[in-house]
Amino acid sequence: KMLGRVLCTVLFVGALQSLAKASQGHISVVLLGATGDLAKKYLWQGLFQLYMDQVSSGHSFTFHGAALTALEPGQRLMFDVLKKLSCPLDEAPNRCAVLKDQFLKLSQYHQLSTAENYTALSREIEALLRQEGLKEAGRIFYFSVPPFAYTEIARHINSSCRPAPGAWLRVVLEKPFGHDLQSAQQLAAELTGFFREEEMYRVDHYLGKQAVAHILPFRDQNRQFLDPIWNRHHVERVEIVLKETVDAKGRTSFYEQYGVIRDVLQNHLTEALMFLLMELPANVSRAEEVLKHKLQSFQSLWGLEKNSAVLGQYQAYASQVREELQQAQDYVSTTPTFAGVLIHSDSLRWEGVPFLLTSGKALDERVGYARVLFKNRAYCTQSETLRDAGHSQCKAKQIIFYFGHGALNTPAVLVSRNLFRPVMPKDSWKEATAQSDLHVFGQPLSDYYVYSPVKERDAYSVLISNIYHGRKDFFITTENLLASWGFWTPLLDSISHQPLRLYPGGVENQHLLDFEMVSGGLAFTLAEPAELLNPPRQMPSDYKAIQSKYRQSPLVSAWSEDLISQLASDMEEAAVRSVARSGQFHLALSGGSSPVILFQRLARHHYAFPWKHTHIWLVDERCVPLTDSESNFFSLHSHLLQSVRVPYFNIHPMPVHLNWRLCVEEDRGTEMYAKDITALVANASFDLVLLGVGTDGHTASLFPRSENGLEGAPTVVLTESPVKPHQRMSLSLPLINKARQVFVLVLGKGKHDITTLLSRVGHEPRKWPISGVSPSSGQLVWYVDYEALLG
Repeated sequence: KMLGRVLCTVLFVGALQSLAKASQGHISVVLLGATGDLAKKYLWQGLFQLYMDQVSSGHSFTFHGAALTALEPGQRLMFDVLKKLSCPLDEAPNRCAVLKDQFLKLSQYHQLSTAENYTALSREIEALLRQEGLKEAGRIFYFSVPPFAYTEIARHINSSCRPAPGAWLRVVLEKPFGHDLQSAQQLAAELTGFFREEEMYRVDHYLGKQAVAHILPFRDQNRQFLDPIWNRHHVERVEIVLKETVDAKGRTSFYEQYGVIRDVLQNHLTEALMFLLMELPANVSRAEEVLKHKLQSFQSLWGLEKNSAVLGQYQAYASQVREELQQAQDYVSTTPTFAGVLIHSDSLRWEGVPFLLTSGKALDERVGYARVLFKNRAYCTQSETLRDAGHSQCKAKQIIFYFGHGALNTPAVLVSRNLFRPVMPKDSWKEATAQSDLHVFGQPLSDYYVYSPVKERDAYSVLISNIYHGRKDFFITTENLLASWGFWTPLLDSISHQPLRLYPGGVENQHLLDFEMVSGGLAFTLAEPAELLNPPRQMPSDYKAIQSKYRQSPLVSAWSEDLISQLASDMEEAAVRSVARSGQFHLALSGGSSPVILFQRLARHHYAFPWKHTHIWLVDERCVPLTDSESNFFSLHSHLLQSVRVPYFNIHPMPVHLNWRLCVEEDRGTEMYAKDITALVANASFDLVLLGVGTDGHTASLFPRSENGLEGAPTVVLTESPVKPHQRMSLSLPLINKARQVFVLVLGKGKHDITTLLSRVGHEPRKWPISGVSPSSGQLVWYVDYEALLG
């Protein structure tokens, strides 16, 4: 045993000697999980490719495979993998043999399970540097291990295995990076305790796929053609698709936790979406500019609703889960294996353009692509047989970034010939000769300019090269990671019990999974098949009685999404009646989180709402600038006003910011707002006031035992909130009670206790301001979801 170790070390050190004199610095690569599946399939080959590419760069390398396995069996497993490494077909056999031999000599296995092991590894690297007279350039630690192990490994690296000052550290992390926003935040917080942001490289291997990686360079190099047409006026829709023929057999323990949205859409397809959606920076080679523009694109996305997605599960999945996870025969899995999701952006460039993200297992083909389909305004009088196939303006116009597999079986970029001939870098992309028998999206390949890579490279080889070069724009930053989870988590929460469409798998799926855009969301095209996976769930009919009155006023109650839909429809109906009666509709809206989904519903589904004749008022406002994210007006503008056509002079924000200061009584902001109401609203009676309820019984910004606004004149008042920001401006209770209609919206389990309490108390506005809402000559209607009403 000892002799073997000595021999290994001699070979390991000997390979460095010829490089030491020319070296610009030494790089130690540590692959954690060196005997795992990912390492066997991709990572060792990627590291070997890095060595082949950079052997003459001036850097010297050593490669340290590490795992929990003991030294001898781990070493044997690792070198079994290394012996099978291959060179590209265009590599000369003699050079390949020499480089492979060198790579094996530069590779060594370590058992890393304790703090002492990491200390020993660091000392070994330092001793090697001294012995060979090498200066350390940096260390790469590649975490090919489950995320639960990240924190402990990070602690060991940070405490005892960092390189010397002046050398860099790059830590490479594999997904999954959390399960939702909260878990991602927790993992990110733990890692940032050990590593700086610039040291972390979160891998999404889709960013290494050549067609995905070329989206931004393609847009940059073809600005002259794309600038006029890369927008909502010319693009009909965008599809980003990853279809798989394999199922989840053998991976159900992972899949049950994650499902298709977490596994594919939240990361791979979202990254491709960002490259298509984002505004181009002036220099696409500047990583920080690219990352900043990606983050801005996340901020432009509409929030996802339950009807934004269609979900399915292949029929054999449940039995596979029961078998592999040893579940009972009556176990029902609610994990989707297929998903289609509709995404919209409110940016000026993309407003109204649907982005469809689709992925699934057990489908009819294996293929991945991003397809930009352009509107076609042409009408061609000639018959189709007489048209020039290459230039007819009546042919579909599209740009396709083909990730691989499928009919082409190679990465490719396709541009319709009736669009433009693209500029492509000749050193890395070549124009492909058309194969007459191939069709892509119903058109012969000859209808496209088709480009494929000069040298096809595995995604991990591309990413490992980018790690070596420090190209952060090919990786996921903490900010982008949390923005992505912040976008996807509400949808994941809302669909956790949604019925899934069962599908048989493969070509037998036929049209079962076809879907279409309906009323701002998605729906399957075919009617529900007889067999539907519908997990047990309490429905309204399961409850013995739900009263139609609450506090002696009409009550509307449903699951939250249905409730919001009903409330939005009732608001539209009230608006239409008011405009028919008086020619205008005066609507006062509350702030807070509950109305956000209502605002989004009104913006996306109620195109007949008479916005042109609507005046928008605020029920209350926080004493912050209107551009502050905590401002009620800011939220109202973000989620509603910028998406509908309300005349500018019909929008009435509360004047909390006057004379460069906030809510100062001497500035008379409350008087100004009260005068505006008196001047514009007949009898100061709003047509509709929308209120919410706090857990303490407050409404608007009228809080228990408030000194202002609970009684007296119908006016506008300054109040104090028990939580920050403390200062508020609010309509008074008497002014609210002059309204023709008041709707109160109450959502979520967090409001169950106050909802129950209010059902038992009388008119006591000093204790519970909401109890004082009682329109003097109007109607009060409560909209309370089942969770708030029934707990």
